[in-house]
Amino acid sequence: MHQTDILNLIPQRPPFVMVDALLDANDSGARTIFTITGNNVMVQNGLFTEAGLMENIAQTAAAKAGYQAMSQNKAVEPGYIAAVKNLEIFALPKVGDQLITEIKIENHIFDVTVITGTVHCNDALMATCEMKIFISK
Repeated sequence: MHQTDILNLIPQRPPFVMVDALLDANDSGARTIFTITGNNVMVQNGLFTEAGLMENIAQTAAAKAGYQAMSQNKAVEPGYIAAVKNLEIFALPKVGDQLITEIKIENHIFDVTVITGTVHCNDALMATCEMKIFISK
């Protein structure tokens, strides 16, 4: 699976879109791809910021949820980052770099999903965290 019409899967809109395509998704997680451009709102001094990496992880989770919703003929619902835990930033990618982001579902209780997320660039780990995401009904 390779879903390139990402705007159908996520509630975010330009200029705040931090994923280009959903590479794959299943019940336990998802992977996205994203190429950093110079005009991205999360780029400072040619580098994709820490906040951009966190948002990229969150939007990967949103793309998974959107894909699931669409496959069940349901509306794509907005989600919000409720908490971030154990965030580690190992390096900041630069303009032109391509990110592969993977999320794994750790737990799902009512309207809250707990995920772990990792961001890789050129096979190097850029960032990792645990995130709680609240889905607004």
